[in-house]
Amino acid sequence: MRTDSSPGTLPAREHLPAAPAGTPVLDVVIPVYNEEKDLQPCVRRLHEHLDRTFPYAFRITIADNASTDTTPQVAGQLAAEIPEVTTFRLEQKGRGRALRAVWSASDAPVLAYMDVDLSTDLNALLPLVAPLISGHSDLAIGSRLARSSRVVRGAKRELISRAYNLILRGSLQARFSDAQCGFKAIRRDVAQVLLPLVEDTGWFFDTEMLVLAERAGLRIHEVPVDWIDDPDSTVHIVKTATDDLKGVWRIGRALATGSLPLDRLTRPFGDDPRDRDIKDVPKGLARQLVGFCVVGALSTLFYLLLYSGFRVFTGPQTANALALLVSAVANTAANRRLTFGVRGRGGAVRHQAQGLVVFGIGLALTSGSLAALNAATTEPAHSTELAVLIAANLAATVLRFLLFRAWVFPDRRDSEPTVAVGNGAVFGGQQPYQQASQSIQYSNDDTWRDVTLRLQQVPPHDTDSRDFR
Repeated sequence: MRTDSSPGTLPAREHLPAAPAGTPVLDVVIPVYNEEKDLQPCVRRLHEHLDRTFPYAFRITIADNASTDTTPQVAGQLAAEIPEVTTFRLEQKGRGRALRAVWSASDAPVLAYMDVDLSTDLNALLPLVAPLISGHSDLAIGSRLARSSRVVRGAKRELISRAYNLILRGSLQARFSDAQCGFKAIRRDVAQVLLPLVEDTGWFFDTEMLVLAERAGLRIHEVPVDWIDDPDSTVHIVKTATDDLKGVWRIGRALATGSLPLDRLTRPFGDDPRDRDIKDVPKGLARQLVGFCVVGALSTLFYLLLYSGFRVFTGPQTANALALLVSAVANTAANRRLTFGVRGRGGAVRHQAQGLVVFGIGLALTSGSLAALNAATTEPAHSTELAVLIAANLAATVLRFLLFRAWVFPDRRDSEPTVAVGNGAVFGGQQPYQQASQSIQYSNDDTWRDVTLRLQQVPPHDTDSRDFR
């Protein structure tokens, strides 16, 4: 029995069933633009490798991105000579556009792509797609930055590649190591749900797809590859880098505002129906503590800078109150998104109001400390004031985390109503809408039925979407 946990939610991973004779298990797409010289040797070499080593039926699809040379004729000739080769013509350029079009139309359960220059050693192809066939992973990427990878390329491209991945890690919290290696694969059931969320049609397509998949909790398998740079590559580095940075900004803003429906991509915990009822799973306390400490440290520095600035033209109590107020609003907003994973604007005003109550407690602690200091000495040094405020803020920080976790941003999943369906499938917890219509499937005597559940009177706080990573 297999159940889905919400509308659009992916089912549990499972090993691909045996396909009918003649149906390809793998569809390898080669996007090309004016590659009349490299296309034929690339396709023949790839076909020979797959025919010799790949244990399943396969297909090679040439995706022509509006080429203006003889590339379409070369592709047509290859398709006529080799039964496993097909060609797909697009009248607009864009690698992402080509991959989206071919992957969306393919009937193969595993979809892959590689660059026409075959910079990546083909021996990594089977390790790339094997975790997708077995059901272990959702996407797979070749990594040129893994420790065991062997890469031959110039210092300029090496620097750009590593700098770009550092930007992704710092700005989008990406954990995968190589976003732009032209050697990737994805399960078709994942692609059908993920691709409509990907906007880019060019080189940033890969990065956007991986970031969304990772944020949704999908499993990305990385394969170390041997890779040799193509000196004749037609990629325009400056333009590509500029477009990629624009894409990073767009995705970062969308993630910050919660405008992406990543709940469509969630998977059940495992492929055993009993896993639906797992209880007492840790709620990410360690991650929340780390996030809270980082936000708290930055907030403290921000607070001290504000206090020092306000102290120039006002007294210590007023400067403390103003600095704490401004930093408290920023602290609540940062903890709301980064520490407790609340996305979207729903409940933001209520959270800020509760944060101001927590601010009042912090104000009482710090103001009391200043009052005690002024009672002990008439004109304390500025450094002494700062030391007292730091100590008071440390005490207030512990209390602030406890109040944030238990009161402002509590985990309401355990307290929300659940509805049991079929042989143990449980629905409930976070529902992003006040009224939701859910369509699920369950098995009864080997007959699949559609069941529609209408959930009503969901509490308003359920409009908050949380990201428990």
